Amino acid sequence: MALDLFTRAETRKGLFAVEKITLIYNLLTSILILFLFQEMDHPVQMLIDRVMIAGVTLLLMYLYRLAPCKASAFVRIAVQMSLLSYWYPDTFEFNRVFPNLDHIFASAEQWLLDSQPSVWLCVRYPYLWVSELLNMGYFCYYPMILLVMVWYFLFRYDLFEKVSFVLVTSFFIYYLIYIFVPVAGPQFYFPAIGTDAVAHGNFPAIGDYFNHNRLLMPGPENHTGGFFYNLVEASQQVGERPTAAFPSSHVGISTILMMMAWRANRGFFAFLFPFYVLLCCATVYIQAHYVIDAVVGFVTAVILYIAVTWMFKRWFAQPMFK
Repeated sequence: MALDLFTRAETRKGLFAVEKITLIYNLLTSILILFLFQEMDHPVQMLIDRVMIAGVTLLLMYLYRLAPCKASAFVRIAVQMSLLSYWYPDTFEFNRVFPNLDHIFASAEQWLLDSQPSVWLCVRYPYLWVSELLNMGYFCYYPMILLVMVWYFLFRYDLFEKVSFVLVTSFFIYYLIYIFVPVAGPQFYFPAIGTDAVAHGNFPAIGDYFNHNRLLMPGPENHTGGFFYNLVEASQQVGERPTAAFPSSHVGISTILMMMAWRANRGFFAFLFPFYVLLCCATVYIQAHYVIDAVVGFVTAVILYIAVTWMFKRWFAQPMFK
């Protein structure tokens, strides 16, 4: 396996599919920055970041031609996937200038369910073991992505570029939705309007409140001793922004991962499935999402998996090696 990873192979010229879609997203958001230039907080830095990302992408393409092998191909794709950690909070820099829409989603949740499950779930199930299981599931989101990608790289390399393209493109489609549909989720919106308003089912519009405020509601206080609770809480305090609530990309992307795992290996799917279920439930339990977000995340995952797979086959499919 080690020799196979570094064996030179005749390679095609040009960008991989995942790099092409990244540059397209880069260009689209750069144009949007120019349109919103006066309203944005630091548009010049955002444009510089995009130039640097494009430059790194082209540099990796050149270096790959000097040493074409599976290992260097993995590096090219891994870099693009790691950049998702930049593109996610970047959505907040756009949607913060638009009026927040949480009042619509919280009101719809109240009308449909006559309650706010993100509030009463942790009240009804205040047990530490429940909190730890669900927070463990939520924390497994990125490890699940890594496991699926590594599995395809090691055992189905012929599909490695395809699955990376489907995942990254799905992320970008979700990110475009987050830019134009600014929903922060209960953990941001409820502190903004106050617990009394939530208890009485009163969900006022707050306009561009999150343009200047980022107060994040902590999880239930009786869970603070949990290991996974603290991991999730710490990661959210560092990297979370009042963005990306609708639809839930945690549910959407993890559902796509499960479809990929099912097609890859049934045993692999069975191993991941309990973590997937815990993750989906955790999105509401830890108050990151409304139930509506999770349901639409699941539905859009199926649609995206079919549509983006078709996109790859129709426009981007090429062998990584000749």
